[in-house]
Amino acid sequence: MSDALPTRLIHHPYTPPEGFEAVQPGVHKASTVFFADVQALRTNDWKDKSGYTYGLHGTPTSFTLEERLATLEGGRYCVLAPSGLSALTLVDMAFLRQGDELLIPDNAYGPGKAFAAGELAAWGIAHRFYDPMDPADLAARITPATRLVWFEAPGSVSMEFPDLPALSAVVQQANAGRERPIVRALDNTWGAGIAFNAFELGMDVSMQALTKYPSGGADVLMGSVITRDEALHRQVLLTHMRLGLGVGANDIELVLRGLPSIELRYRAQDAATRQLAQWMQGQPGVSRVLHPALTGSPGHEAWQRDARGAACLFSAVFDPSISQQRIDAFCNGLRLFRLGWSWAGPVSLCAPYQMTMMRTQGWPHGGGLVRFAVGLEAVEDLQADLAQALPLLLT
Repeated sequence: MSDALPTRLIHHPYTPPEGFEAVQPGVHKASTVFFADVQALRTNDWKDKSGYTYGLHGTPTSFTLEERLATLEGGRYCVLAPSGLSALTLVDMAFLRQGDELLIPDNAYGPGKAFAAGELAAWGIAHRFYDPMDPADLAARITPATRLVWFEAPGSVSMEFPDLPALSAVVQQANAGRERPIVRALDNTWGAGIAFNAFELGMDVSMQALTKYPSGGADVLMGSVITRDEALHRQVLLTHMRLGLGVGANDIELVLRGLPSIELRYRAQDAATRQLAQWMQGQPGVSRVLHPALTGSPGHEAWQRDARGAACLFSAVFDPSISQQRIDAFCNGLRLFRLGWSWAGPVSLCAPYQMTMMRTQGWPHGGGLVRFAVGLEAVEDLQADLAQALPLLLT
C-alpha cells in the first residue's frame, strides 16, 4: 500500500477486538458487503440468513430484528418492509396473479382496500368484500378464483372482533382438494403478538405495522410479514427481493430499542383504554362505545375466548341528533388528545370518521363516530380532557 492518505484511511488495517457486548445490538449500515474470496462471492446466501450478499438483502441488524419479531408472534420466518402498508401490499403481490381473486373484510384498513381497487384491479386481480362477523358470508363469497383472504382483528375503526377460528375453518374447508390453496393473512397490528397468537388461531401469514407497538415512539415507519411455513416465506422473500424493498438500519435500531418494553406499554395502554371506554359509555350524547373488551361490543365473546389483551383503541358512536359540525368541534376542543393518524405512540390521538364510506355493506349504528387512541398520559388527565370537551357536542 502506498503512503497516500486517502488509501491508508479507506484500507486501514485496524479492526476492533472481539467480545464487545452491550444492551442494544450493533447498527450495521451497508450497501456493499465484502467477500473473503470469489467462492464466497458466488456461494454466500442471504435467504436463509447464513451469509450476507448486499445491504438490501440483510445485515446483522435486520436479521436480529426479524428473528426477535418472529419470536414475538410465534412464527418462524420474518421479512421487513418500509411501512405497514408496504407489508400488506407485499403479501398481495406475493400470492396473487392475474385472474386471481382477493377477499377483504368489509371493515378493513382503508389503504389496503384502495390498493386492491387501484393496482390489483389494473393487473387483472379481482377483489370482493365480505362481512367479517359472519363466517357464512365468507363461505358464500369464496370462488374457484379465490387465492387470498385477509382478516383484521378487530376492524381498526369499527372495533368489531371477528371469530378468527371460525373464519379460518371456512377457508380450510374450501381448500380441500385445491392444488393451489387459499392463503389466510391477518393484519395483526392491533394484537401485536401479545393479545393472541395468529397462527394458533388458524392464520398462515401475520402482517404487522411495526410503526405502531413495536416502535412505540410515533417516529418510525416499518412493517413485517411473518410465517411458519417455509414455502410461503420463500414466496414473500423472493417478491420482496424483486421489488427492491428495504429498511434503513437507523429505523431498525429504533424498533430494536422499543421492542423490550412492548408488553409493558401494551398492558399499560390497554388498562387505560378500558377505563376510558367504560367511562365514556355513560356520557351525554354518546350512544355506544365500541371496544372488544366491553360487553355488548361486536365480537366481544370471540375476543373473550381468544384474546389476552385489548390494545389502545376505542370508538365512540354519538347520538344521531348530533351533527358532524358538533362532533368536529368536540375533537377540536380536546387538549391532550391530538388530531392525527396512527396509534400506539406515547401521545393520545383522536379522529372523526364517516363510517358509511368505510363499511360498504352498511353500518348498523347511526350517528357520527370518533376513534380514540390512548397514549401514555395519566388516565385521569385524559378523562378530564374528554369531560371538558364533551359539552361541545350538546351546545
